This record gives sequence, C-alpha cells and structure tokens, in this order.
Amino acid sequence: MGRDLESATFTREQRQRYRDKVKVCLDVFEQMLATSSFEFDRPQVGMEIELNLVDAEYRPRMGNAEVLAAIADPEYQTELARFNIEFNVAPHELGGDSTVRLERDLRTSLNEAERRCSELGAHIIMIGILPTVVPQTFEGDWMSANARYQALNDAVLAARGEDIHLDIAGPSGERLVRYADSLAPESACTSMQLHLQVRPGEFAAHWNAAQVLAGPQLALGANSPYFLGRELWAETRIELFTQAADTRPEELKNQGVRPRVFFGDRWITSIFDLFEENTRYFPAMLPELDDEDPQEAFDAGRTPKLAEMRLHNGTIYRWNRPIYDTAGGRPHLRVENRVLPAGPTIVDTLANAAFYYGVLRAMVDEDRPVWSRMSFQTATENFAIGARNGIDASLFWPGRGEVPASELVLRELLPMAYEGLDAWGVDPVVRDRLLGVIEGRCLTGRNGADWQVAAVHRLEERGASRMEALRQMLAAYAVRMHSNEPVHTWDLPA
Repeated sequence: MGRDLESATFTREQRQRYRDKVKVCLDVFEQMLATSSFEFDRPQVGMEIELNLVDAEYRPRMGNAEVLAAIADPEYQTELARFNIEFNVAPHELGGDSTVRLERDLRTSLNEAERRCSELGAHIIMIGILPTVVPQTFEGDWMSANARYQALNDAVLAARGEDIHLDIAGPSGERLVRYADSLAPESACTSMQLHLQVRPGEFAAHWNAAQVLAGPQLALGANSPYFLGRELWAETRIELFTQAADTRPEELKNQGVRPRVFFGDRWITSIFDLFEENTRYFPAMLPELDDEDPQEAFDAGRTPKLAEMRLHNGTIYRWNRPIYDTAGGRPHLRVENRVLPAGPTIVDTLANAAFYYGVLRAMVDEDRPVWSRMSFQTATENFAIGARNGIDASLFWPGRGEVPASELVLRELLPMAYEGLDAWGVDPVVRDRLLGVIEGRCLTGRNGADWQVAAVHRLEERGASRMEALRQMLAAYAVRMHSNEPVHTWDLPA
C-alpha cells in the first residue's frame, strides 16, 4: 500500500472528499497518459519477498520489530503479522549477468539477516504459508504495530459486517471450515512480487500476457499446501487470501459484487481501464487525503503524486496489479505480478522470475498474441486450476486443448522463456541455469508443494502426528532452503 497512515479512523466527510479526490487523480492520470513522458530509458525490474519468522521449534515467532531492529537494514520492513517481515530488492536491469550478482546479493543479505535473527532465537523461512501456524497463533497481540494494518483490519470487518468465513476443500479430501474475527488468516500468506517497468502504450499487452501466464506460474511454483494443519490446495495461499480479505457478505456475493481480491473479468486495452475500474467499483478502505492538488501540479509542469489514486489501488488486490509511481521527479508504470508464493530457495525464486520475465517478453512480441486466441474465462479457470492442483494441473492452451501443466511448459512456454530472455539480453549461461531449474521441476513433477506433501506423508507413515509431521517437515525444509539447491533435487526427510 506504499505508506503509513496518520490515523486508523476516518469521518464520513473524509470518505466523500476522498472519492472526489480519487476521481480528480484519475482525470489527471488520463491527461498524463496522453501527453506526459514516462520514464523508460533503462527499464527496470524489481522484487519483494515476504518472509516468516520461527523460533527454535519452527513455530511462529512473534517479534518482527525486535528482529528488524537487529537486522538494521532498510530493505527489510514489517508485514501484517508479527511473525512476518518483507525484503525489498532494489530495482535493477535484467540483461547480462545481473541475475548472478542479484543472487549473490540476495543470499548475502538473507544469510546476514538469518545470522542476526539466530542471535535472538529466531529463524527466517521462505514459504507460501507457514505450516506450523495454529489457531492460537492469531490470539492476542498478533498484529504488527502499525496504524495502516489496524485501519485495514477495521475497514474490512466494517464493510463485511460479520466475521470472515473460510471454507477451503482440497483435492486430497481434507477441508477447512472456520470463522475469523480479524484479518489474521490473511497474514499467513507470504508471497513474492515481481515488478516490471513498461511503456504506457505497452502496458495492456504486458498485463494481458501476465494474466495468461498466471495459471502456469502457479502450477510450477506452488508452495503452500498446508494451513491450520489441513492439506488443502497446492497453492492454498490463493484461495485463503481471496476469502480472508473478502469484504462482501453472502448477499453482495449473490449480487455479483466484485471481490477485493480480484483476478479480473476482461482483457484490457490500457492501464487506464484498471484504474477506472478501481474508481467505479471499489469503495475506499483507507480514505486518507493528501495536500497535493493533482491538476494544479500537472498544469504547473510538475509530476503529480496522485496519492489518493495510488493508495486506493493498494487496497484492491489484483493478482497482476497496475502501478503508477514516481522516481527522480519522473513518472513510470509497472506491472506487479503477485501470483507466486515465497521460496523455496533463492535459486528457485530467481528461476520463477526468469521464467516469468522471459515468457512475458516473448508473448508480448508475438504477432498474434495468445490472449487474442483465449477467452478471459479460460485464463481465470487456468489460474484456479493451477492453484488447486499445482504441478499435477491440466491447463487449456490454444491449439493444444487441455494439456498437463508440465507438458505445456516443456513444449510451449519454456522455448518462449529462452526466446524472451535472449531478447532481454540475459547472459546465456545465466539463462540456461535458471530455466534448467524450471525444466527439472517439470521432468521430476516436483515443486515446493509436492515436496512438502511427500515429506509430511512420509513422516506420518512413520508415526508422527500431523502437527509434529508439519514441524519436522519445516525443520527439514529450512536446512534445504539454506543449501540453495533447487527444490526438485531435494531428498525427503529421513
């Protein structure tokens, strides 16, 4: 959401003024798209990784403020729950061997953060959902000390008018049904976000391509099969986040009101389409007003902050989110890809990123793009199937029909990834190493979710209870995570 708030409560007048201000921002944004020069001299990519904190027994470790003080690095920030932190990777170019340097820097930074955490009896885990979370985790003082989080929690519950209802059934036959009186379940979802800077005229093509790619991304990268002791979706994080942040009671769902966590409902022709949808369909959650007059700033030749439009956009959780931002006094646009979970390792994370950036570039460069041959509903169904079934998913693809996800990647998408990374100017050695990780997952049929489930089943077969099996699995996961060997090569715990 970008910034802290000054208050956790808002008046009716503030809400009315905020709505009007968002509309002014949208008008100015439309003028900027028509006339302004957006930054694109050296297109940048970026990454955010959300992390979990555990104690010596691999159970959630409350105390991110203490951990962040020990890490003492501005790249690390708080997240919603006190057992979460976020690591922000500085923007960088994609070409050459920049990914080698990025991998080295990421490992160095995380190793140092882990060293300082261990001095406090804590450890860092990169995983989509921490499997040792239990209902008691969310009792008492679970939320980070931040007015923004409290305001968001209050706004969601007020809009909903009742407790949050979770109902998730997995392919294994296990099911979770539970009520929550806060956003606590949402905080269990830890992801990685991939940012790509794009030209205004090319934004729609990149967003449409990212929507097409979301289903295969989830099938390849699923890493969240457990929540509150239940074996649910391969990427349970998708359905959990969707339900936990839903502001609609049943009656509004029945009316077809759009959910706050939103895949979308159509292909777009401009980034303006998405910001206009924000204004048209979604009430304000955090109506904090900024002093800037956007029209006055634009007319004076300054770059408007469009603060209200950006804050509003930050409370609508598209899986591929449009971003307007400024840097060095110039505006720029980004696609923020929010599909993937965190982990399992740095090399897996970078392989996921290389696959995404490569395929996206190749799709956008096609003469007849794939989204012109696929209905939006099909892309939506692929997204849900990829999240539910992971590496075992079968996805629809134009010209192929329904095809196993691994076959789709090996025959269609991996060649596109190679082509796209070549177009980005990525060093062939780097390209081959990272895409080789993707190929290895497809050939072995093993991603993070698959490894977690296999490990837990083995431990249960040897007599461990479900919760003890989850704890032992997470301990084994942590050791392998720090090895930085890709997850498809991991052995199961003895």
